[in-house]
Amino acid sequence: MNLRLPDDLQEALKERADEEGRSMHAIVLVAVERYLTEEADRATVRKLGAKYATNHADLLRRLGE
Repeated sequence: MNLRLPDDLQEALKERADEEGRSMHAIVLVAVERYLTEEADRATVRKLGAKYATNHADLLRRLGE
């Protein structure tokens, strides 16, 4: 896989990698892992929210009155 970044992002990534003494590759891996984990968590929350909204619709309606 090739990753093409706009010049400004690539330069910022290179600077950060140099500051941290890590490779750009290592930083990108961490960023992708975080993104995937956070999106999976968001999907779980959305799914559970929809489930509980459906299961407790009457209660939620009464609370809103």
